[in-house]
Amino acid sequence: MEILKVENLSKVYGKNESKVVALDNVSFSVEKGEFVAIVGASGSGKSTLLHLIGGVDRPTSGKVYIDGKDIFTFNDDKLAIFRRRQVGLIYQFYNLIPILNVEENITLPLSLDNRKVDKESLNKMLNLLGLQNRKNHLPNELSGGQQQRTSIGRALITNPTIILADEPTGNLDSKSSDEIVALLKKSNKELKQTIIMITHNMEIAKVADRIIKIEDGKIVENN
Repeated sequence: MEILKVENLSKVYGKNESKVVALDNVSFSVEKGEFVAIVGASGSGKSTLLHLIGGVDRPTSGKVYIDGKDIFTFNDDKLAIFRRRQVGLIYQFYNLIPILNVEENITLPLSLDNRKVDKESLNKMLNLLGLQNRKNHLPNELSGGQQQRTSIGRALITNPTIILADEPTGNLDSKSSDEIVALLKKSNKELKQTIIMITHNMEIAKVADRIIKIEDGKIVENN
């Protein structure tokens, strides 16, 4: 079942001499439960693509369908709600709230949506993340790997349609990187979570079911 469809997506910044084509007529689709890695050098357009898929930015042209919905037909308010409920975002630099503990950071999307926290689901999540004994700790009391695991929990807690991970290991040492990649793979296999991961590291990309390679804003490989 197709969960994501990207159709003729382009993003252009500036005009005339200062015009920069960040993304150039990109099209592909992702099946439900698939783990896809998008790879490319810095400036290739991969992060721009991820932000457009997640509705963080709007394209110059083209469409993004998530679970059959054309997300750019939504106004900004509706898009923000859709993103909060249906898209889990994992960033390179964690983006945790410093005054909230692990449990509060993980459940933040539910709190923002005025949804009750299911304690059983939360405990399962903390155990999956290996954070049960860190749930009352603030971000500055955690290692980088623990902070990234917290951000993964925050992305997973709403049971989103799709997870978008932007260089999730880019700020970590090799041991923590391996742990995060293994956790993403486990989430994909055990929770049947659809994951799209941006990375410049081909070794990390190899854990995915499929690799899409981008150069100069265009897809050059998709296999």
